[in-house]
Amino acid sequence: MPALLAGLATPLMAAPAAGNGDATSGLASQLTQLGLGLIVVVGLIFLLGYLMRRVGPMAPQGGQHIRVISSYPLGPRDRLALVEVAGQQMLLGISPGRINTLHVFPEPVVDTAGEATSSDFARKLQAILKREQKP
Repeated sequence: MPALLAGLATPLMAAPAAGNGDATSGLASQLTQLGLGLIVVVGLIFLLGYLMRRVGPMAPQGGQHIRVISSYPLGPRDRLALVEVAGQQMLLGISPGRINTLHVFPEPVVDTAGEATSSDFARKLQAILKREQKP
């Protein structure tokens, strides 16, 4: 067995000494090819990241049944949200560990085009807030 290993090692050790110039140019071309391949792969990663940010998620938008119509921040982590679910609009209180239904409106406060009847909505919101403050 050692004789077989010695026989294999001799040609391997002799080959670089015989063609020293060829080995250097072969190594340089392999490193160049490796570097160009790496640049192409990194470029593709950045290109795909850019495209994903521009296009966004590819989920179909037509099948959504829940829609946030409006949101109003009350503090750094709390907010009010007007949400429409299956044609019914409701006012939600959102805080870091909870979501509470504050009011369900019998008729829409905001029409489907997104134009608010602000005086009507503001009046109803003030009435709800005043009712919540009274013990």
